[in-house]
Amino acid sequence: MKEALAGIRVLDLSRFVSGPYCAMLLGDMGAEVVKIERPGPGEVARGIEPGVDGQSYYSFVVNRNKESLTLDYRKPAGRELLLELITEADVLVENFRPGVMEAMGCGWDTLKKINPRLVMARISGFGQDGPLANKQCFDSVAQAMSGLMDITGDPHGPPTLTGTTIIDYTSGMYAAMGVLAALNARHASGVGQLVDVSLLDSATSLLLSALPERAHTSTAITRRGNRDRFCAPSNTFKTADQRWVLINCADDPMFERMARAMQQPELMQDPRFVTRAERVRQREAIEALTSAWVAALPASEVVGLLERASVPCALVATLDEVLDNEQLRHRGQITEVTHQSGEKVTMQGVTIHLSDTPLRVRSAIPYVGEHSDQVLSSWLGCSPQRLQTLADEGVISQLTPGRKNVC
Repeated sequence: MKEALAGIRVLDLSRFVSGPYCAMLLGDMGAEVVKIERPGPGEVARGIEPGVDGQSYYSFVVNRNKESLTLDYRKPAGRELLLELITEADVLVENFRPGVMEAMGCGWDTLKKINPRLVMARISGFGQDGPLANKQCFDSVAQAMSGLMDITGDPHGPPTLTGTTIIDYTSGMYAAMGVLAALNARHASGVGQLVDVSLLDSATSLLLSALPERAHTSTAITRRGNRDRFCAPSNTFKTADQRWVLINCADDPMFERMARAMQQPELMQDPRFVTRAERVRQREAIEALTSAWVAALPASEVVGLLERASVPCALVATLDEVLDNEQLRHRGQITEVTHQSGEKVTMQGVTIHLSDTPLRVRSAIPYVGEHSDQVLSSWLGCSPQRLQTLADEGVISQLTPGRKNVC
């Protein structure tokens, strides 16, 4: 069968992570995604070391399944060409500050007139309107402003960022979901719409019950390290062989099974631990007992005993162990992509599994301008003469001679 989004054309005007990730997800689903970059080095993220043949791993993992078209839309001819492409597109993805697209003559009010079927995904720090709409924002700023940093980290240490740009990824996913919803609505109405996603909104959505708890109770929502706020024992514990294991004992039946696995069934009768609520109140005591038990055993034995008892637990894996994880490899989440240079690059695979229209990695990150001629010929029917004129005027640039897409 065809891929889920086969026949959908996407223009990706975005940079860094959130927008490119959104467009990549659509590409994984089978859409034809054209990444538009300025002539020369292309998107600035391509140059963040390390990488492969001048293409950074940073950019690599959010720009697969795309074609690259260079276009200097600061020039009148480039802006005209961009508008021509937009008339042929189903989706446009951008993550400039609000007002930038309008200054280019490509605001939503303009674009919906020239292409009423267009779905425009706009990802920004704070949304397209409101008192902070024009404020500069990155993932880390959204983590700080949302309160997510304030509840993350050691209780005796500073507020802490997550280990990756989780808000960029979340915003990209929300934008992709919005695009899919808008495309579905278009089936009935025949009309596209605007998808407005902000990093701050996305970060705030991840706070679970922290906001209502703080708004309606006197509960202080503070940093808890690796503890779960709602159950105990739930933390990381060091083993006899100096590894860390995470244990998350979420309810009373789990605690009964855990007590038996620890060969300490008397804990089930201890009034301090008989219910989840009591264990949370006596967190220090139950964690001390758990810590002592774990410290006497190697990690493999701790994990084995608790897995057999159906208590959620895991070794805190290093990245080397993640690369070797047999479940991830079985699911195709650790995969190899052959770059045009001939080098094989290990990266994450597709995350969504569809039974009839599976997602797949079709190509690695393209070189800057690799598909300029191809896209303009296919989408707009540009003649070789027009392509040469555009190149001579510096509106587009083409791939360096000798490089071929072998993916």
